[in-house]
Amino acid sequence: MSLIKRFFSVGLVAVAAWGSSAKAADVTIGALFPLSGLNATYGDIFGSGVNLAAEHINADNMINGKLTVQYEDSQALPQQGVIGMNKLVNVSKVPYVLSAFTGVSKAISTTATRTKTVAINGGGVGPDLADLGPYFWNIIPLANFEVKAVLPYLIKERNMKRFVLVYVDDPLGEGIRKELTDSLPKAGGELIEALSVPATAQQFSGIAARVRAANPDVVYIASYGSQQSQIVKQFRDNGIKTQFVSYTAFSIPEMNALPEAKGSLYTTQNVDWNSSDPITKRFVDDYKKKYNKMPTAYIANYYNAVRLFGLLAHELDKQGKPITGENLLAQRIQTKTFDLVGGKVTFADNGTVVSPMQINEIDGAGGKVVSVVAQ
Repeated sequence: MSLIKRFFSVGLVAVAAWGSSAKAADVTIGALFPLSGLNATYGDIFGSGVNLAAEHINADNMINGKLTVQYEDSQALPQQGVIGMNKLVNVSKVPYVLSAFTGVSKAISTTATRTKTVAINGGGVGPDLADLGPYFWNIIPLANFEVKAVLPYLIKERNMKRFVLVYVDDPLGEGIRKELTDSLPKAGGELIEALSVPATAQQFSGIAARVRAANPDVVYIASYGSQQSQIVKQFRDNGIKTQFVSYTAFSIPEMNALPEAKGSLYTTQNVDWNSSDPITKRFVDDYKKKYNKMPTAYIANYYNAVRLFGLLAHELDKQGKPITGENLLAQRIQTKTFDLVGGKVTFADNGTVVSPMQINEIDGAGGKVVSVVAQ
C-alpha cells in the first residue's frame, strides 16, 4: 500500500473518531496527486512533503483548528484530475488544492478560476502554467527557467552545442520543445532534432536509432515517471553514450538509483540542505528522522505549498477573516514574500516564483550539485 493510501486510510479512521466533535474552525485542503497508475511514485513523494508540513502546522498551532488534507487520485491524467477537482471543490468545499503535472494543472485551472479556489502547483513545469489566471499559483520555477539555467553551463562550460530533444507528447513536453527551440540559438547551440513519444509509450528502440543517427552532444529528455527510466535504460542498451540532461523530474529516487542514469544532469531550484536557516533545518531534520533519508526538491516544493497555506491562513485568522480562496489570494498579494524551505520566496504578479537554480549530477551516491545559477 502506498504512503498516500496508508495516510488516507488512517485519516478516515481519525475522522470517524472525532468527526462529531470537530470544531467549526478545522480546515481541510485538497491534494490532487497520482495515487495509482504509472506515475503513482510521484504521489508518494509529493505526499511525504505535504504530510510533514501539515504535522508542523498543527504542532505549531499556526491556524485556529486542525489542518487535514484530503487526497484525490488524478492518475496524472487531465480527465481524472477534473473529476477529483470537482469532488474537492463541490463536495468537500476546500479553499486550496495542491496540483501536479502540467496537463492536469491546465485541466483544473478553469474550475479553480470559476469557483475562486486556489490551485497551487509544485510539480508541473510547463511554461504556460504561468498564464492560468489569478487563482492558479506555482510554488516552483517553470520549465523556461529550468532550460535557460542549464544551457549556458552545457554550451559554454562543457562545449556541448548539438542537442536532440526526446519529449512526451503532452503540454509539458511541448512547452520544453518550444523553450529549447527559442533559447538554443540565442545561447549558441542548435536543436538538430525533436522527437516526440506518446505518453503511454514504453518501447524506444526506434527512437534510439534516430538519436544515434543524429549524433548529438546532448540528449535532453522531457518525460517523467516510468517512461523516463525506460528511455534512459533503452538508450544505453542501444549503445547511446551521449550526455543525458533533464529537468526536475529526474530527481526521483528511481532515477538516482538507475545505473544507466549515472552521469545524467538535471535542474532543480536551489536548496542548501545543510542550511542553518531554522525553517530549512527543521524540515530536513524532521524528514530524515521520519523517513531515514534526505528530502528532494519535489518534497520541499509540496512542503512549501502547504506551509504557504498555513502562513496565509494564520494571517486571515488574526484578521478575523474566513479562509476562502478569495481571501487567500488577497493575502498573498498583500504579503508578497514568505519564509519557506530554501529561503525567502517572492511571488510575481502572475503567481509564479523565480528563484536560483542548481544543476545536479546523478552519481550513484545520492547526487551532487555541479553548478548554481542565479536567475
